[in-house]
Amino acid sequence: MRSIRFFLVAGILATLILFNFIAALQGYQSSMEEADTLFDNQMLDLARLVSNLDYSNAEDNAIRLGNDLTFQVWQDGSLLAASSNAPAAPIQELVPGFEYANFNGYRWRTFTRYEDFRDRWVVVAERTDLRFILAENVVIESLFPLLLGIPLIGLLIWIIVSRGLHPLQELSTQLKGKRANDLSPILYSNSRIELDQMIESVNGFIDRLAQAMDREKRFSADAAHELRTPISALKVQLHNLRSEISTDSDSYQQLQLGVERMQHLIEQLLALYRSTPEQFEANCTRVDLVLTAQRQIALLYPGFERKSQQVELESELEPAMITGDQFALETLVSNLLTNASKYTQSGGTILVRIREIADEICLTVEDNGPGIPLADRKHVFDRFYRADRNAENAQVPGCGLGLTIIKHIAELHNARVVLEDSSFTTGCAFHVYFKK
Repeated sequence: MRSIRFFLVAGILATLILFNFIAALQGYQSSMEEADTLFDNQMLDLARLVSNLDYSNAEDNAIRLGNDLTFQVWQDGSLLAASSNAPAAPIQELVPGFEYANFNGYRWRTFTRYEDFRDRWVVVAERTDLRFILAENVVIESLFPLLLGIPLIGLLIWIIVSRGLHPLQELSTQLKGKRANDLSPILYSNSRIELDQMIESVNGFIDRLAQAMDREKRFSADAAHELRTPISALKVQLHNLRSEISTDSDSYQQLQLGVERMQHLIEQLLALYRSTPEQFEANCTRVDLVLTAQRQIALLYPGFERKSQQVELESELEPAMITGDQFALETLVSNLLTNASKYTQSGGTILVRIREIADEICLTVEDNGPGIPLADRKHVFDRFYRADRNAENAQVPGCGLGLTIIKHIAELHNARVVLEDSSFTTGCAFHVYFKK
C-alpha cells in the first residue's frame, strides 16, 4: 500500500469496526443471558399465578393467554385446566424444573412445578423466538448509531491523520522543490520529534555529497591546470628536439603522440568540469546552432584538411535558435566533429545537418567511416570507454571522455542523443535533439 495516509485511516477504521463487532457479539450474548433470566422469572410468576386459580366452578377451563404463552394443570393423571393454545398431551414430561419442548411449530421454554399438598402439576411454556428478538433488538439499537456514524468517523480519522502527516508532507514538498545543484541543508522550522532524526540524516547525506562533489571538482580543475604547465614544457622540448634528432624515428613519434594524448585528456577534463549545472544555468542564453556549427568547422578545418576530409553543413533553419550555454554547445559540436574526424579515413566525408523535427531542433553529425558495432553502442557514452572499430583506428589517440561530455552537455540542455547508422554506406550518425 503506497499511501501512508490511506493505510493509517483504513487500519484505524478497520480496528474500530472489528472492536465494535466483538463488542456487539459480547453484547448479544449478554443480552441473551439477561433475557433468559428475565423471562424465566416471569415464568415462575406465571406458574404461581396459574396454581392459585380456582378451577372448581369454571364452566370452561380453557383460558386465553396469547400465542406466546401457554400452560397446563394436571391432577391425578388428567388435564385439569389449560390455555386455549395448549396441546391435549402433556407439554413436557412431568419433572420439576426448566426444559425445552417443541409443539405448535415453535420451540418453547418450559417450567414444571409440582404442588404436593394438592398433588397437582403446573406446566407453563413461552416461545423462545421472542427472547432472541428482544436480544437482537437491543444489539441493533446499540449498533445502528455506530453504523450510521462510520462515514463520519472515517472522515474525522482522515482529517486527524492528514493533520498529523502534514509536517511530513511539507518536508516532502521542500525536498522535491530543491534544485539539482542545491546542496544546502534543509531548514525546517515546523519539525516534529519523529522527523528530527530523518532531517538530520538527510542533511548529513547532503553535506557528504557536497563535500564529495567539491573534492571531485577541485581535483579535476587543479589537476588539469597543474598539468598544463609541464605539458607545455614538453611540447617546447619536443620542438627543440626536432633540430637535434630525426623526427621520423619511432621513439620521437611515440613521444609526440603521448604528449598530444595527455594534452587532449587535460582539455577534456577541463571541459567536463566547466559544464556543471551551476555554470550552465548562470550562462544560459539564446544560441544560434547554425552559427556555432560554422565556427567549430572553421576552427577544426586544418585537421580535416590534413586528412583530406570533406566537411559539409546543411541547414533547413537559419538561424536555428535554442536556449543553452554557448561554451557548452561549442564543446558539444567540437567533440562531435573531432570524434567523426578521428575515426573517418583520409579522404572521407563528414556531414553536419541541422533541421526541425516536430517541436525539436535536431543536430546530426554523420560520417562514412567504419561505424560503431552494435555491441559497443550502449557503452560508447561511458567514461573512458573506447570502441575498437578496426586495427587502424585503434591507434587513434583519445581518452574516452568525448562522448561522455557530449551526453553530459545534452542532459544539461534537456536534450537527448541518439546513435544510429549514417545515411552513407558505412559510418555512424549522432543525432542531438534540442527543445526549441
